[in-house]
Amino acid sequence: MDIKDYIVSGVLELYVAGKLSETENLEVAAMAKEHVEVRTEIEAIEKAILELTRATAPNTVLDFEEIRDKIAVSEPKVIPITKPGTAWFNYVGWAASVLLAVGLLWMYNNNLELRTQMEAASEEKLLLEEQIANANNSLEQTTDLLNTIREKGISVTSLAGQQVSPDSYAKVYWNKTEEKVYIDAMGLPEPPPGMVYQVWSLKLDPLTPTSVGLLEDFTSDENRIFALTNSNESEAFGITLEPAGGSESPTLEQLYTLGVVSS
Repeated sequence: MDIKDYIVSGVLELYVAGKLSETENLEVAAMAKEHVEVRTEIEAIEKAILELTRATAPNTVLDFEEIRDKIAVSEPKVIPITKPGTAWFNYVGWAASVLLAVGLLWMYNNNLELRTQMEAASEEKLLLEEQIANANNSLEQTTDLLNTIREKGISVTSLAGQQVSPDSYAKVYWNKTEEKVYIDAMGLPEPPPGMVYQVWSLKLDPLTPTSVGLLEDFTSDENRIFALTNSNESEAFGITLEPAGGSESPTLEQLYTLGVVSS
């Protein structure tokens, strides 16, 4: 059993009150000998009972063993009560104090465990709400994106895989009016660590590349659709693999996809 679970189980309170069998007492003693947390908890319970007993019978001096002996009986007995101030009256007060302390400690431990469970449930609820909110946001963003790329006047250019990665592919949705391009990079493999994909706008005669931007956070973007700004008179688009941060000019040996804009 986990030590924390063992401590909050209530067995230590019963041990302190002398309400366990001999076998159970030996088991608790063994646990206390092996685990300092158990010993500390037993001492704390005994201290609480002593303090409560002193508050009930301030004129009587007893140690904890004497208090426990007064209530640790196997059979209940009828105690004749005469008047306040007799020894038996004090014993009843001690017994009530101990039993009250045990009850309070039991309730405290149970409430502590319940509060821990409630806090865990609250954290799970917040996490679920966050996941739902993220899913809703993602759905809204996807819907907006689909509506955008389906607008009339959007130019669509397919980019085919090149020598370094023949199976790669991508698509460019170009909104010339708003000077934006949306890169669908689902057909590109994940870039190696320290590398990033860079999109290029190309003029073909003479061949003039201009950087459109980087496909950053590639791995964490499940949709692999990236919005970039493009104010160029593009005749073609290409995507190369570059060192993190991008390059001033494309590394042609790492040209993954290329496509000509249809007229």
